Amino acid sequence: MSVSTGATLQPDELLDAARAGDDDAFRQLVEAHLPDLHAHCYRMLGSVHDAEEAMQDTLLRAWRGLEGFEGRSAPSSWLYTIATNCCLDVIARRTKRMLPIDYAPPAGPGSEPGEPVAAPVWLEPYPDERLGLDDGYAAPEARYERRESVELAFVAALQHLLPRQRAVLILREVLGFSAREVADALDTSVASVNSALQRARKAIDERLPEQSQQATRRALGDERVRHLVQRFTDAFESGDVQDILELLTDDVKFAMPPYADWYQGREAISDSWLMPGGPPPRLRYRPSSANGQLALGTYALDRASGRYTAIALDVLTLRGDRIAEIFAFRTPEEFPRFGLPLELA
Repeated sequence: MSVSTGATLQPDELLDAARAGDDDAFRQLVEAHLPDLHAHCYRMLGSVHDAEEAMQDTLLRAWRGLEGFEGRSAPSSWLYTIATNCCLDVIARRTKRMLPIDYAPPAGPGSEPGEPVAAPVWLEPYPDERLGLDDGYAAPEARYERRESVELAFVAALQHLLPRQRAVLILREVLGFSAREVADALDTSVASVNSALQRARKAIDERLPEQSQQATRRALGDERVRHLVQRFTDAFESGDVQDILELLTDDVKFAMPPYADWYQGREAISDSWLMPGGPPPRLRYRPSSANGQLALGTYALDRASGRYTAIALDVLTLRGDRIAEIFAFRTPEEFPRFGLPLELA
């Protein structure tokens, strides 16, 4: 790449300058699209780390392919086409990502956790706010909101689709591409796109809850959501198992990746290793957000140092004013992505 000119250019001029080797012009051409492109790669792959790899490959292919981009379509469409095909390449060589509820049947009450699964099979939480993902719809033709389409249930459901079905559904229903645009992006026919979309819609609708987390939180309102989060953190910090159980739906699910064991129902959870143990104050929480959902950074007391160290990011799924799912991702090294410190005094 050449040395940047630093000039402010119009879109056509940016494209011409980028083709001439101006790296600053190329940066300006793509940077406004980076948050949405990253979210697109995450939806396709279910992993922040895999999404970042696909993004790097996307930008490299875009730079190398500038001469072939004639500007007849919008730069965003061109970039999504490249990103989609990069993701399909990653899918072809990686294990499918999933949540523990898709990996094994629920564990019984009182069972002890097995060894954590070391292979990269788990769906990863997504720092949508930190990465700048916008609210609302990406296009008037889209069926799902941007944040709705990174919710855990949605991304987990996507991973059950065949790769090209997944790509078709995201491009059509999340990004609002026309069938012709998707056919061009995937080098296939409009009839094939429509057929894949029909099958993908049926499969994903069977796996999605009746109401998204975005709709649930709007229905509750900010004050009731804050109250629910406060009750949750107070109950865990004080070790009040009964109060914890009162916050949960009857069929609640509780899992802690990378452990494969998960529990369903209040009775099983009340007698599981996921409940707080040891005398309080053992746990502390800090609010965050992940996948367009409520999230909490969980910290456990190290009595030797007197400090609380990061142990898990709890992502909560609400159903009405109760908690229907808790996924406690035991990946404390990822806390900075969510604006959370690694230690508390």
